[in-house]
Amino acid sequence: MNPNELADRAAMGLPESFVRRGPEPEFDGELLAASPQTLAVVAGSAHEPYERRYAAGTLLALLGDPRLRVFEPELVDIPAAKVTIGLAEELVAGVARRWSHVGVLEEWIAKEAPRHDVDIAEFRIGRYPVTNGEYQVFLAETQAQWLPGSWQFGVFPRELANHPVWGVPAEAGDAYAAWLSRRTGRQFRLPSEAEWEYAASGGDGREYPWGEGFRTECANTVEAGPLRTTPVGIYPAGRSPFGLDDVAGNVEEFVADDYVGYPGGVAEPDDLLLTRGSYRVARGGSFTRYGDLTRCTRRHGWYDKPIYAIGFRLAETP
Repeated sequence: MNPNELADRAAMGLPESFVRRGPEPEFDGELLAASPQTLAVVAGSAHEPYERRYAAGTLLALLGDPRLRVFEPELVDIPAAKVTIGLAEELVAGVARRWSHVGVLEEWIAKEAPRHDVDIAEFRIGRYPVTNGEYQVFLAETQAQWLPGSWQFGVFPRELANHPVWGVPAEAGDAYAAWLSRRTGRQFRLPSEAEWEYAASGGDGREYPWGEGFRTECANTVEAGPLRTTPVGIYPAGRSPFGLDDVAGNVEEFVADDYVGYPGGVAEPDDLLLTRGSYRVARGGSFTRYGDLTRCTRRHGWYDKPIYAIGFRLAETP
């Protein structure tokens, strides 16, 4: 069977019966009395246990998260460079075999080949993906019709204000960037594929933002267990070399480019290409999918199903 035809729970490796979620936030008196500034430090600290980081982030959603500023998003400066992106063709089969236990097909990995050089000008990119709280400001001001599919009945989930928004098309990300550009006089946009991969990997060819080998403590994926989005920034072990949070896991992220074959390669005729003719690339993996999607070179796309939890991250031209 084509893995894309599986029911959502089956694709996530879940039975039809009840499954208890993974680690839950653990609240204590000290956290409940803490200021938002203190909670922000706890949420992103590699020295705090996961359950405490999760609890701090959960409180911040309700109190107001000082890390998140709609009109002054925290951005990371990325220097200009000639970088090599993609996957060497001789490695495709091996990567597919390593992830075959979760249904990964070789033709999916083949989309990453061949490795090739790209000249990238300096740019800036969001430390965090755009959150529900930021996105609702955009909707309120513009009356845009792109209500996130993740918002039950289209109602803004206040308790998830600092979780990444998802369930919106790529065009909503483009529109958000254009709106924010008008409101600030700056030049926001979605990053290109090459920019995203460079920012995620640091340009040194590592397989994951944190280095080599998949690790469950680094990203919110099915293996990690929450089975839902989490507050941004609570997986510090997965931070990229440039300091980006949630560039792996939580939600996938649309980039500015449609899928095409890389220079020197060919476009793989996957389901999306055959049925749609073109589609926007998504990167980074999510809480609904396995860790193969957190690889820096992995190229993915959006099927119109709840299991495809995709949002976006901003870039800025200086």
